[in-house]
Amino acid sequence: MLTTLCFDADDTLWHNERFFQMTQAHFATLLVDYAGHDHLADRLLAAEKRNLGRYGFGIKGFVLSMIETALDVTENQVPGHVIADIIAAGHDMLAHPIDLLPGVADTIAELAPNYRLILITKGDLLDQERKIAQSGLGDLFDGIEIVSDKTRAAYAEIFSRHETRPSDTLMAGNSMKSDVLPALDAGAWGIYIPHGISWEIEAAEPPQGHPKYHEAAQFADLPKIIAGINHSI
Repeated sequence: MLTTLCFDADDTLWHNERFFQMTQAHFATLLVDYAGHDHLADRLLAAEKRNLGRYGFGIKGFVLSMIETALDVTENQVPGHVIADIIAAGHDMLAHPIDLLPGVADTIAELAPNYRLILITKGDLLDQERKIAQSGLGDLFDGIEIVSDKTRAAYAEIFSRHETRPSDTLMAGNSMKSDVLPALDAGAWGIYIPHGISWEIEAAEPPQGHPKYHEAAQFADLPKIIAGINHSI
């Protein structure tokens, strides 16, 4: 039987990526005189990829990548007010209220009495702590892990620290690359919950045919899928 359920946070429990895309659209309007939308998006994505090793995941790294891109496409001639607008947009993102996805609150409350729940999220520590606190879900989790990246080694270390066997553990989230594949590689079960809005860097092919891989159409489907897994073990 499964004993431990692990959940991603951003775009699994609450909306997140849509705020990045809204800010990126605003960024494009700020630089419309210097670069076309598609060209600017490509340059920004390239900067984000370069900077992951420097800044990690999250809003602060995104803002710095926008500033770097603005300097790049304008050959260091970007007006100061544009830099100020980019920084202000980042502040707005950091202050945005949490909006839970449909079915999350009821489903987590349903699962909490019967399983050990662990929240595993990556990104900026302060921002993730803020979102967890504002979500109202924090007290329902037996453990909260904020990591710099989600890798096989990171999952294995978390499972070990919480004294849960991978074969008794499930990870659910909206990122195939970060939530599902490395958790499966660590020996756990994985459930992919598509969000509909995704970051290109998080894209990966699903592990079709993997005996521990499942897909949920929506978060509220989790109890039924989990019951089916327990029945099959």
